[in-house]
Amino acid sequence: MSMQPSTSNGNRPGWLTFAAVVMFSVGVLQAISGIYFLANSTRINDLTGGAFGHHAWIWGIWYLVLAALAIYGGYSLLGGHTFGRVIGYLWAGMVIVEGFMILRQEPWAGFISILLAVAVIYALSSTSGWSEET
Repeated sequence: MSMQPSTSNGNRPGWLTFAAVVMFSVGVLQAISGIYFLANSTRINDLTGGAFGHHAWIWGIWYLVLAALAIYGGYSLLGGHTFGRVIGYLWAGMVIVEGFMILRQEPWAGFISILLAVAVIYALSSTSGWSEET
């Protein structure tokens, strides 16, 4: 009996599960942030010098779109579908852009979001040969 993990019997690689869990958790947090931005909450930092200026509702829509992509992409990844990979790459690219946009106002949040997005891209690219159907 071989001790090597086999991907042909349906075992999902750990990196792929990691990417899906990161996308779910960040998606939920982005949905909460998007609701705060749309409600023009006082808990939000002053972003008047940022990319969208004082238009908090644009940030709200941005975060809600990212949250929807993350949650749908994570669900699709756990199902083993290729479309989840496409959504994952798209989501990670948008999170990297967002990380650079907020880097000046919130350096730690921007840096951590960029790191998580790069980790998701690595996870998706290192498991590109696996699919549920094989």
